[in-house]
Amino acid sequence: MPRTDSDRLRIGDAERDAVAKALHDHFAAGRLTREELDQRLDATLAAKTRGDLAAVVHDLPEPTGLPRPSVPAFAPMPGWAPGFAPHPAFAHRHHPAFAHHHTLVHGHRRRHVVFPVLLAVFTVTTFTLGAGAGLLAVLHLGLLVWTMRAVALTAARRRARRADEPS
Repeated sequence: MPRTDSDRLRIGDAERDAVAKALHDHFAAGRLTREELDQRLDATLAAKTRGDLAAVVHDLPEPTGLPRPSVPAFAPMPGWAPGFAPHPAFAHRHHPAFAHHHTLVHGHRRRHVVFPVLLAVFTVTTFTLGAGAGLLAVLHLGLLVWTMRAVALTAARRRARRADEPS
């Protein structure tokens, strides 16, 4: 069984206890004999790393009591690991070109005034020219704002890519 970086991590009493409980459950289910249980419990109590514990329960089905490896919820661009391709909608979240996104959307640095402006335009044009003209004006302005934002984000992404490339 190939060893990974997480196999070299030191473990504590909580991990040993969880594996010991799982071994007792497998013994109760008839998967282990009394001798196998005793040998594996001795190995569990002597284990120092996750890899040592994994060797004790390598041939047993879940639950084994081993801590599950943590899986990152995101992958920074341009790629996180071989064979891993994040969904494009989430891949940009931690890219340098979008480092400002969190403060702009969730922070208090700058407020976007697009919605109040669109609401004001809609209200004014609806009362002066009619509801159809108001809706059309808001749609045109919304499309214009969306296009300008898309161009700005594309330019920021290109600048960040050029900065990441070796000279």
